[in-house]
Amino acid sequence: MTNIYNEITESKVKNQKLLAILLDPDKITLSQLSVLIPKINQSPATHLFIGGSLVTSNILDELITVLKRDCALPVVLFPGNPSQISDKADGILFLSLISGRNPDYLIAHQVQAAPILKRTQLEIIPTGYVLIESGAKTAVERVSETKPLDRSNIDLVVATAQAGEMLGHQLIYLEAGSGAKQAVPINLITAVAQYIKIPLIVGGGIKDLQGIQLAHDAGADLVVIGTAFENDINFFN
Repeated sequence: MTNIYNEITESKVKNQKLLAILLDPDKITLSQLSVLIPKINQSPATHLFIGGSLVTSNILDELITVLKRDCALPVVLFPGNPSQISDKADGILFLSLISGRNPDYLIAHQVQAAPILKRTQLEIIPTGYVLIESGAKTAVERVSETKPLDRSNIDLVVATAQAGEMLGHQLIYLEAGSGAKQAVPINLITAVAQYIKIPLIVGGGIKDLQGIQLAHDAGADLVVIGTAFENDINFFN
């Protein structure tokens, strides 16, 4: 068994900031990996997240197998639905979209996924997923048919994160969404980090290295980069 969550919590205690590169199987091809993997290995990334809001390609198992063969980072599934489960990965963020009120993303998909996950050795990490308004309708919003939380309503976002923690989630993930126009506000990250004890993940709309640093400084324990790396594999240079 892996110990991804223990490593995340230990890093939080030591104030060692983490970074995940998110790869969407629909946006890359296996032939690209010979170029992508050296860039990943040269980057400061500590984790690889795999998934997307709506994955239609059938390369998930093979993609993860190649990544694990040629890259030393733990591979964590970041699924949009139960079809995106692969026993080739190390772990899975078992997401509940606690900012929305669509029962499919609160519990129904999790019920479908549970028997599948029971047959794997994946490390399952319960994660409260909180979608934050970002200036554009993102893929997460379209697919989940839920509205993001108002980026200016700090009290509501903090209360949602606290409720997630009280429900037993081991991580809180503040998400602006793939290709977001605006990242999660810095003051929002600071407020949530101040009022929860579990590790905080922040992603979506971060376009440069300064954005990563600002999110880390504000209290994010792990920052996720997806679209920016997809658009420029030299992002970390």
